[in-house]
Amino acid sequence: MKIVLQRCLSARVEVESQVVGQIERGFVAFVGVTRDDCPSNAAKVAQKIAGLRLFNDEAGRFNLALKDVGGKVLLISNFTLCGDARKGNRPSFMAAALPDDAKRLFESLATLLAAQGIEVQKGVFGADMRVFVENDGPVTLLLEP
Repeated sequence: MKIVLQRCLSARVEVESQVVGQIERGFVAFVGVTRDDCPSNAAKVAQKIAGLRLFNDEAGRFNLALKDVGGKVLLISNFTLCGDARKGNRPSFMAAALPDDAKRLFESLATLLAAQGIEVQKGVFGADMRVFVENDGPVTLLLEP
């Protein structure tokens, strides 16, 4: 899995001009699933996202996690994170998981986060989406299991 994780003040995702997911304070996670991913990868990433201390405490230091601030997660499937643009001008997506496998692991990630008491909103897997993110910081990390 390849995840771009952005701390946000608010975010929403639309499909065909309809809001399908929306959060206030928390993380937007753009999720790319690779052919090599398995359920344990989703479990590792869920633990990491839930435990990351990327929110400021009263001293302005990164000491608080999602639960500490009542944060939520907006998950967005994004196979293009698995693209390889090292050769030529057209990226190769050979490393991306097949759609059914990717959807299964994407949904598993959502379930694992929710099981930790984190509210999860999602885009529509495989859809053409518009994502609106009000970055906070900006604070952005790249995560891989």
